[in-house]
Amino acid sequence: MGFYNDVILPRLCDLAMRNKDLAPYRERAIRAAQGRVLEIGIGSGRNLPFYGAMVKQVVGLEPAPKLLEMARHAPHPDTPVEFVEASAEAIPIEDRSIDTVVTTWTMCSIPDVDRAMMEARRVLKPGGKLVFVEHGRAPEPRVRWWQDRLTPAWVRISGGCHLNRDIADILTRSGFRIDEMRTGYMNGLKPMTFMYEGQASPR
Repeated sequence: MGFYNDVILPRLCDLAMRNKDLAPYRERAIRAAQGRVLEIGIGSGRNLPFYGAMVKQVVGLEPAPKLLEMARHAPHPDTPVEFVEASAEAIPIEDRSIDTVVTTWTMCSIPDVDRAMMEARRVLKPGGKLVFVEHGRAPEPRVRWWQDRLTPAWVRISGGCHLNRDIADILTRSGFRIDEMRTGYMNGLKPMTFMYEGQASPR
């Protein structure tokens, strides 16, 4: 699995993230970011072109070296970007030093997602916010049935991506208050396309 995980999978992830249907979600999320931003799971840097004048610095956290290398070459505005190779479960950033945490299609694949979100809460300043766009558990029983049955195999071929994580539940049990959230399906197969997008703040 080494060659697949190290070479093939990063390119597949980048290809999936090029989907033009994702652009409006990215634009809405990144528009809400401001100040010093921590992007958890920056991947190949597909969000970087959307950061604007309200953002003073982006810290891009990514555990996969190949994706981080791709992100370093991604186009981005004049906003300073620092790339950090590290796990979301142990963010190497001081407490209460981040204005906005951004996660886009990231919570699905973090092994210990609860710990990661508690780390996100730790690094946020008082009054800071988490901006998220994630796919996850759908409301309809039939779609959930498929998500639960597809996930064990999907995790193995997709770099740990879970189709059935309840994003709202993850955030609330990790100490966040959901301030706004929109849900619904984007184009594609329903087990893979139920979207959560919104903002949350530390309780």
